Amino acid sequence: MNGFLLVMDQMPLLLKGAWKTIELAIFSLFFAAIIGLVFGLFRVSRSKLLRAITKFYVSLIRGTPLYVQLIFFYFGVFPLIIKGSIEPTTAGIFVLSINAGAYLVEIFRGGIESIDRGQMEAGRASGLSYWQTMRHVILPQAVKRMIPAFLNQFIISLKDTSLFATIGVAELTYTAQTIYSINFKAFQFLTAIAVMYWIIITLLTWMATFLEKRWVSE
Repeated sequence: MNGFLLVMDQMPLLLKGAWKTIELAIFSLFFAAIIGLVFGLFRVSRSKLLRAITKFYVSLIRGTPLYVQLIFFYFGVFPLIIKGSIEPTTAGIFVLSINAGAYLVEIFRGGIESIDRGQMEAGRASGLSYWQTMRHVILPQAVKRMIPAFLNQFIISLKDTSLFATIGVAELTYTAQTIYSINFKAFQFLTAIAVMYWIIITLLTWMATFLEKRWVSE
């Protein structure tokens, strides 16, 4: 009971950490979506060079652990190219964006290729260029189908933010570690954050399922 009361006493800090976790995931997915869109268009382009570059990027990122990418950039790359220290939050968002972007590439590719080829032909026949047709005809339809997949990637990225604790970002996991390093109630606080992650991810999963049934089936 004392452990429960201690967790409740520290709940404001845990909730602050949970909100930080959600913010990190939102910012990361925003930049990842831009990366995914650009490379997704490269992936379906007619240029062999652009397709090759995209395949290499996706293979490299998806073939290495996020944890390795995080410490590689934070402790290896950034100190070489930036004078002074970089903010852990900035570094974490950068790395997670690059990581999630590699997965969104395939989501964009799949969404674009799910649209009937006749849509592209109709756009070109009406006088639009390839990229104009892609922007005004194909992408608006594809993005609607991709939203559930975006939410699923958001769930994955949200869980991945727990790795930011290794570089000192005050998200939910790091906040709990800081608290129980003082009071030595690791079990209670780790249980508390596990429940908090579960609640957040369950709500997001429900939302993704709802949108998939409502939009993708249309």
